[in-house]
Amino acid sequence: MSWLSRFFAGQEVAGFPLSAEQHRSIADWRQLPEPELRRSHFRSRYVVVDVEASGINVRTDRLRAIAAMTVTDGQIRFRAAFQLRLADSKPAGDAAPPVEGSPDPVTEDGEPEIDALISFLHFVGKSPLVAYNVPFVAAMIERELASGLGIELTLPWIDLAWVMPDLFRQVDQPQTGLDTWLDHFGIESIRRHDAVSDAFVAAQLLQIVIAAGARKGIDTPAGLLELEKARRHMHQSG
Repeated sequence: MSWLSRFFAGQEVAGFPLSAEQHRSIADWRQLPEPELRRSHFRSRYVVVDVEASGINVRTDRLRAIAAMTVTDGQIRFRAAFQLRLADSKPAGDAAPPVEGSPDPVTEDGEPEIDALISFLHFVGKSPLVAYNVPFVAAMIERELASGLGIELTLPWIDLAWVMPDLFRQVDQPQTGLDTWLDHFGIESIRRHDAVSDAFVAAQLLQIVIAAGARKGIDTPAGLLELEKARRHMHQSG
């Protein structure tokens, strides 16, 4: 079984309160050093993230899965990948409170949900996060971390949907989407709209962005963030 097939098996989780040990683990994560955004792409660690949800409304639809891949020193680290698959539940605000004395919800491999979310935090560390369509991906993840752990995630996000049109203007179209970029670069998706598969193709797009950016002097995470900021400003001004 391949590494990708193993991740497709997934894990089922739901939410419950924090223990003293979990608080300590979160405190350890908070103490990690902030990302060095002025370091070269080829000396940096990016975490590429995607999600699955019950719909496209970030306020009412439920997060079903988080997947993450690392691109370190310009290379996808296939052994450094993460997946958390959540159990289906009612929309936010309708969930019943945990019953005192009831067993903690656990993943298929026996890991409680809160521990799985904390594992995600430690997997990310303080690396810059990358996604395609950050407003949706970030909102779903940040809502889950806030409601489950009381964490406000303030790490920098880089949105491929904004930086790629500036680096590859020949592909820039009003309705350019992820599939357009995959077709343009000949990247095959194993299973579109699966969090792991989409994180993997986004990681490949990030490698392309890193190479193209470096050729144009945009050779750090900070450079990509500045490029995105400038393009957003130009779009809003236009």
